[in-house]
Amino acid sequence: MLLRVLGSAAGGGSPQWNCGCPVCAAVRSRAGLARTQSSVAVSADRRRWFLINASPDVRTQIEAFPGLHPHDDRTTPLEAVLLTDAELDHTLGLLLLREARALRLYATPAVRETLCAGSGLLRTLERYCPVEWRAVIPGTDLALADGLSCRVFDVPTTKRDRFGAGVDHGRVVGYRLTDERSGGTLVYLPGVQSLTPALRVEIKGCACLLIDGTCWRDDELVRLGLAGRTSREMGHLPIDGPDGSLAQLPSLGAGRTIFVHMNNTNPILLEDAPERRTVEESGMEVAMDGLEVQV
Repeated sequence: MLLRVLGSAAGGGSPQWNCGCPVCAAVRSRAGLARTQSSVAVSADRRRWFLINASPDVRTQIEAFPGLHPHDDRTTPLEAVLLTDAELDHTLGLLLLREARALRLYATPAVRETLCAGSGLLRTLERYCPVEWRAVIPGTDLALADGLSCRVFDVPTTKRDRFGAGVDHGRVVGYRLTDERSGGTLVYLPGVQSLTPALRVEIKGCACLLIDGTCWRDDELVRLGLAGRTSREMGHLPIDGPDGSLAQLPSLGAGRTIFVHMNNTNPILLEDAPERRTVEESGMEVAMDGLEVQV
């Protein structure tokens, strides 16, 4: 199984167009790598690819990866898109795929309802191309293709600003992907608020974990004067701190741990930052666009 990180930053990318924070300024001055918005592609045979989330940068991401380039007569190796939630930075790219002859979409009923009745994005997409919706139910296994399957699991969250108030499950999910031939496992979890006991079970012992690295500090955006809420209040577990992800993840026994979905303010985006050294000295990694993981 091969996973390609198409985009490694959170919503807005890095640098974010309207932000002059120290990290964005450094990236603009070429002191750090620019990154597009969060998405990955997964395949068990290098011929059929599954996107997990479709970011607003999806066209650029596809062009940067020959594995997703079309064949003759607009035949594409893109089999389907799997969604972790209904956030705009994970779903706006669906509209940029509207030229498809048909689009297969895996999403929970809660996410589908938000995209239909909430943002209206799915209704708009259906005006341009046929959409084959396949229900994703947390707690179940799903066969994607010969040799590739995944387990869908619920990711508890308290954020409700972009979801129906009465929805309790399926608003955010993670995927544990398995190569049926090698037995290799990958967990993709770009949004997590707390490492609950149930989530620990889903993660434990995977060959590679790609996990939410939105903010370094819980009060990162508050300190910079860019927001009035903490990282946790926005639905993301911070990396630093006694109960941050950096302290908790080693006990889960993942063979390899890679932070994805970094906010443009996160200092780990800069290679020479002390926070970046702390991550790397812990044995963990920071994703960049184009990173490939094989299990």
